Amino acid sequence: LTMKTNWFKNILLAAMALALVAAAFPWTSVSAAPAADPTTPPTDGGRSNTRIESLWTREQNAVERMGKVIDRADTMTAKIQTMIDKAKSNGKDVTALQAALDAYKQAVQEAGPMYEQAESIVNEHAGFDADGKVTDREQAIQTLKELGTQLKDLRGQIGTPGKALREAIKAFRQAHKPADN
Repeated sequence: LTMKTNWFKNILLAAMALALVAAAFPWTSVSAAPAADPTTPPTDGGRSNTRIESLWTREQNAVERMGKVIDRADTMTAKIQTMIDKAKSNGKDVTALQAALDAYKQAVQEAGPMYEQAESIVNEHAGFDADGKVTDREQAIQTLKELGTQLKDLRGQIGTPGKALREAIKAFRQAHKPADN
């Protein structure tokens, strides 16, 4: 009786293993779809311009954001200067904070021409049409490289002093926070 049971278990186990293996493979055939229009080859040698166009949009948005940062810098620095003046009149040491603010103001002032150059690249949009579609792939790539370099320089110009100013404000607040009761 045990010999028949083992034999039955082995056959059942083999059948289940075969069923699992068969389930892993598809039983329908797959074929490639025909070309949409084989008579008209792509104009750019088969390469898609979608990525270039999305990068262009992203870089345009980055230039716009930088413009807003520069436009709002005067208002922001005036508020910080008011805070510094108030703290100074209350006898607090604001030397580090004032130095960070002055460095940021100088950086923003020097960033003006850099921003104008980036804005000029966007306005010329060499290699792109007015809607941001690629008209000349190689020229569009060159435009993206120029704009990318300009934005990197602009971020470096404003970013480092901006971060230093934020850190100085944070340190000042930490050093002068009210004592807990």
